[in-house]
Amino acid sequence: MALPAKLQNDLKQFQRLQQELGSVQQQRMQIDLRLREIGHTLEELKGVPEDASVYRPIGSLLVRAKGRKEVEDLLGEEKETLEVRQKAIERQENHLKERYTTMQQDLSQQLQAAGVPTDGGDEPET
Repeated sequence: MALPAKLQNDLKQFQRLQQELGSVQQQRMQIDLRLREIGHTLEELKGVPEDASVYRPIGSLLVRAKGRKEVEDLLGEEKETLEVRQKAIERQENHLKERYTTMQQDLSQQLQAAGVPTDGGDEPET
C-alpha cells in the first residue's frame, strides 16, 4: 500500500526528530557525567593539603598547578559553564519531547485514516 506523499514526508520528519532527540539526550548524559566527575574531584581535593603537588590537565598533558586553589577554581568555572549548558540542553530536550509526542499522535491519526494499522509507536527515552 502506497502512502500519500505528505504522510511519507511527515514520517521522515518524525524520524529526524527521533534522531535529534536521541542526540540531545546523549549530550545531556555526557554533561551529567562530567558534572558528577567534577563534583567527585572537588570533594577529593578538599582532603588534599594546600601545599601538596596537584596537577591539572592541559589537553592530553598533566601540568603541575600552582596549588590546590588553582585547580579548584578551574573546576568551579567548568562546573558553572556545564550547569548553564545542562539547563539549556534540558530545555531543548523537553521541547523536543513535546514535539515528539504531538507528532506521534498526529502520525498515528494520519496512518489510521490511511488504513495502516499502528502499534502505538515508540516512546522517547528519558
